[in-house]
This record gives sequence, C-alpha cells and structure tokens, in this order.
Amino acid sequence: MARWYIIHAYSGFENKVRESIIAEAERIGLSQLVEAVEVPTETVTEVKRGKKVAVERKFMPGYVLAKLAMNDDIYHLVKNTPKVTGFLGHNGKPQPISEREAARYFGAREQAAAQPARQVAVDYEIGDSVKVNAGPFATFNGVVEELDFDKHRVKVSVSIFGRATPVELGFDEVELVKN
Repeated sequence: MARWYIIHAYSGFENKVRESIIAEAERIGLSQLVEAVEVPTETVTEVKRGKKVAVERKFMPGYVLAKLAMNDDIYHLVKNTPKVTGFLGHNGKPQPISEREAARYFGAREQAAAQPARQVAVDYEIGDSVKVNAGPFATFNGVVEELDFDKHRVKVSVSIFGRATPVELGFDEVELVKN
C-alpha cells in the first residue's frame, strides 16, 4: 500500500529530484511502486517592471512529497537520488504522513488555484522618488531602495537631519512623486 512521505532535497533542486525519482523508478522497473511525486507550489502575482506577472512559488522549499509503496528498493532509489539528503522521520527512517496531512499541502495548492492569485500593485520602482503619506514620516520625500513583494513592504531612503536614513514602510504608505 502506497503512503505519502516527505523527502528532504537541496533547496532549488526540488523539480530535478522529482524528475530523477520518476525516471530512475521507470529505468529499473519500480514505477508501479511510485504512485506520485509532487513539489508543493502556489501561484502568486508579482509586479515586475510595472507589469503583473503570475509566478509559481514553492511553499515548502527543500521538500518533495512522494506517494510510495515503501520497500528496501524504493528506499535506496530515493536515498541515492542526487540532491536528496534523506527522508523526514526519526533517525533518517522514512516516516509516512497521513492522507489528511498530505491533502493539506495539496489542498493549499487547490485552494490557491480556486482563488485569484494575491494581487500586489505598486506604481513605483527602485530608484523612483516617492512621498511618504502616512505614519511618523508623513510628508517626507525619499528614494525607493528595495521592494519586498512577499511582505508588502518598501524600503525608502529619506533625509532626516541631513542624513539619508532607510525607512521600511508598507506599499500603501508611499506614493509616486509626479514630476
């Protein structure tokens, strides 16, 4: 009976690990024991260079979920896959997770697919002049240094007592200075 396992992989190589496990299982005739290998992702909308772009982002970086009929051959196949550090579990022994727990990971993906992607809209870029319109720095002008779309924050360099000081604000606390 196949059960879900969490495989720890090098961050950034999750898709490569997924493909390698599937290809190796097929090559040595164990594909019937590998039901599914998935990399949990979500779709978000980011603003890049003034354009909205839908981006697939991993919400469990460094992990791959696999539904496997575990035996020694499958264990060694996964363990010897390049860029795999091991299974999640006690002392490196594979610890299966429940169907309900696995459904939570995929449920989040399905829920994200059912909902529109989170919208993040800003009309300024790094290097643009902006005016702070809220908080203790209201009415200060500054220059955008950083944009963090994950946290909906912007780092602005404002002049306080003649010195450039970085201030972190929410996207809605600043507006583009129109020339």
